[in-house]
Amino acid sequence: MILTVTLNTALDITYRVPALVPHASHRVEEVAERPGGKGLNVARVLAALGHEAVVTGFAGGPSGEVLRALLADLAPVDELVPIAGATRRTIAVVDAVTGDTTQLNEPGPLVSPAEWDAFVATYGRLLAGAEAVALCGSLPPGLPVGAYAQLVRQARTAKVPVLLDTSGEALRRGIAARPDLVKPNADELAQLTGSREPLRATRDARRRGARTVVASLGAEGMLAASPDGLWQAAPPAAVRGNPTGAGDSAVAGLLSGLVEGLDWPGRLTRAVALSAATVLAPAAGEFDPEAYEKMLGSVRVTEHAH
Repeated sequence: MILTVTLNTALDITYRVPALVPHASHRVEEVAERPGGKGLNVARVLAALGHEAVVTGFAGGPSGEVLRALLADLAPVDELVPIAGATRRTIAVVDAVTGDTTQLNEPGPLVSPAEWDAFVATYGRLLAGAEAVALCGSLPPGLPVGAYAQLVRQARTAKVPVLLDTSGEALRRGIAARPDLVKPNADELAQLTGSREPLRATRDARRRGARTVVASLGAEGMLAASPDGLWQAAPPAAVRGNPTGAGDSAVAGLLSGLVEGLDWPGRLTRAVALSAATVLAPAAGEFDPEAYEKMLGSVRVTEHAH
């Protein structure tokens, strides 16, 4: 079983309008709702790859009830902890003419100390049966900025490989707890290290505590620095489409490759192929299985000198 943690889950709502015009009223042509949050996206992809995936985190209020009802129709197992506050909503308004998306993200619910304690107990129970765990996304209000650092240490004590995918101070604190893997994008890596040069920044992030750093570089693929070596993996050509969820699909690729015992080139090939197939998928945050299978044979992996 692979466990994913999403402390700031969301009910993702997408509105499709004929054309988005500032200061105007709009008639919505289509509405779609789906369970959201980085760890839920990761779990959905893991399940599609044939892995048992369990999701935990927080859900509450009417929006949390809708999220859990939608999650029941999907493969991941629901171990979300109930809270008094309402799960946030994210609103995406898609312009049908241009395909551009305008995103509105609500703040998360306030989590009380008692609710955090209940989550930590649930997390500890689930770690006992986990082959790997991913800690994903932002922290909702009320949680200490070192929350992820605490969860990393708990996973390490349980001897469960732990991946951290967050940003800002939560990443800075979390990486100091020595996770097995962190997966920042280029902006998050630059914010952490102060460098925009990928090789230098990736090595710097390792010195800050992460055993392995896999940096998402957009169209240039991914760069991985681990104790075993340094590799860059890239798709054969830049892909155009909706990048929403591409990083989460990459996390699913890295985790599934880990538990299956793939070497680093194999894990990176899967992660890049899944990421590109997600950009090409018609629905945000899902991957195109046919594109994924084709991409697996064409991802280029280059090993760099240490």
